[in-house]
Amino acid sequence: MTTTHNWASFENQEPEFAAIVRARFAQYPHHVLGTLRRDGSPRLTGLNVDIRGGELWLGMMPGSMKARDLQRDPRFALHTNPGAGEEMPDGDARISGRAIELLDPPELHRYAEETETPHPFHLFHADLTEVVLTGIDGDDLVVRTWTPAHGLHTFRRGNDDEPPREDPVS
Repeated sequence: MTTTHNWASFENQEPEFAAIVRARFAQYPHHVLGTLRRDGSPRLTGLNVDIRGGELWLGMMPGSMKARDLQRDPRFALHTNPGAGEEMPDGDARISGRAIELLDPPELHRYAEETETPHPFHLFHADLTEVVLTGIDGDDLVVRTWTPAHGLHTFRRGNDDEPPREDPVS
């Protein structure tokens, strides 16, 4: 049996980091989803995401190209809406993983009722493989990255030729 890492798993392992990433996604309703086309080239499309019930949900119109991409190859990358301006004081969040389509009609109906989503639709939940938050601290670019295998790590890089340095694990 394959182990999956849903939002609840991530949140249980790193509650503070998960709260920051969740808040960043909540700032704007529309984000950017990257999928793989049949020929392997990337496709970028807009998408609203929903974090509820311990899952990161990706909902799509029936027959959409992004849904077809995920049905064929479940790998995805999700990037937060950068918002207005160039500062992004709350960072830049990205999530990568595999999309698992929900096909059970009663569960789809329950989700539609809870979220007022019109039928028909495609609904996927995320098996997380990486969560990244990038921000600025003084003169440093700070990259916080979580993976199921390696947990949370923080790297800093200055505006020079020095290699990135890892913050000690707290």
